[in-house]
Amino acid sequence: MRIEMLVFDGVDEMDVMGPFEVWSHARRRPEFDMALVGLDGPVEVTGLHGLQFKAPEGLGTPDALFVPGGGWMNRAETGSWAEARRGVMTARIAELAPTLSLITSVCTGAMLLAEAGLLKGRPATTNRGAWAELEAFGADLKTNRVVDDGDLITAGGVTSGIDLALYVVERVCGADAADGIAGALEYTRDRDVYIAAGN
Repeated sequence: MRIEMLVFDGVDEMDVMGPFEVWSHARRRPEFDMALVGLDGPVEVTGLHGLQFKAPEGLGTPDALFVPGGGWMNRAETGSWAEARRGVMTARIAELAPTLSLITSVCTGAMLLAEAGLLKGRPATTNRGAWAELEAFGADLKTNRVVDDGDLITAGGVTSGIDLALYVVERVCGADAADGIAGALEYTRDRDVYIAAGN
């Protein structure tokens, strides 16, 4: 499985770097691949807290998509709120969604999925500061750290992205692989996962 991590100016650095660390370990396995991508091609990103980093590729046609957040609650000039207002990213996500086997988000990345029309009637979570807004989009809010609705997995605020990433590894590569990566990172997994019926 190839998962592309969509990054943009104003993204919360921890939303990206936690899962990136986990999936960097996982891509040593033949069944897992991962890349940082910009919406329209390679891009240099300045995160919410000023960290600069590069995404060497553009969004392609992956098996799975990961959408982080940042800058939603304070309506920042860059970040998930700004991208939702611009509308280009959400339209591209909506267009790509039917081709994906898995869509994932952490924090207010879920709000970009909601703006793309992907969460109505589905169990999902986001940063607790945006719970009410997520419900207003018609999502079935769950307050668990990770929410699994089959081809949609969302996670709560910031550090919960690490648990989401490990959970994805467990689904793709098995529990031993995920636990091994958690051990290598000296990270204690939080297993507060809501799994929707039938999944």
